[in-house]
Amino acid sequence: MKYHQGYFKPRNPTKYKGDPTNVIYRSGLELRLMKFLDENNNILKWSSEEVVIPYRSPIDGRVHRYFPDFWVRKRNPQGVVEDVLIEVKPASQCKPPSISKKNTPKGRVSRRYLSEVKAWGINSAKWEAAEAFCKTKDWKFVIMTEKDLTPHG
Repeated sequence: MKYHQGYFKPRNPTKYKGDPTNVIYRSGLELRLMKFLDENNNILKWSSEEVVIPYRSPIDGRVHRYFPDFWVRKRNPQGVVEDVLIEVKPASQCKPPSISKKNTPKGRVSRRYLSEVKAWGINSAKWEAAEAFCKTKDWKFVIMTEKDLTPHG
């Protein structure tokens, strides 16, 4: 099953912090995590793209707004309640672009490589801002990939 985007209807709308009739997923990975957050008893509250963090873009030097995918208040295995910001990304976007893909067969720098470098720079700036933001609130910041969200078996 391949999902791209749509509305998620929580079965437990009181757990959702925000408007439970306007919960949008932008990937199958986000949808999978939403289902988990909605159904897991250790998740006390959650929201999607409700937290705003300013960050400076390395591309244009200007301050932009970053909306991490999820905020979660959960009870950890030790019973302690903690807040976590979660970004959901494919694993391929969680590392710098490969220099081996830099050049085209004609020796020019490929557009794809330049696009990946730009995306990596922006994501890195967002994640650095999220880490700093979370430190001020005693929250955790986590990046989850398909490796975290795909059932093993």
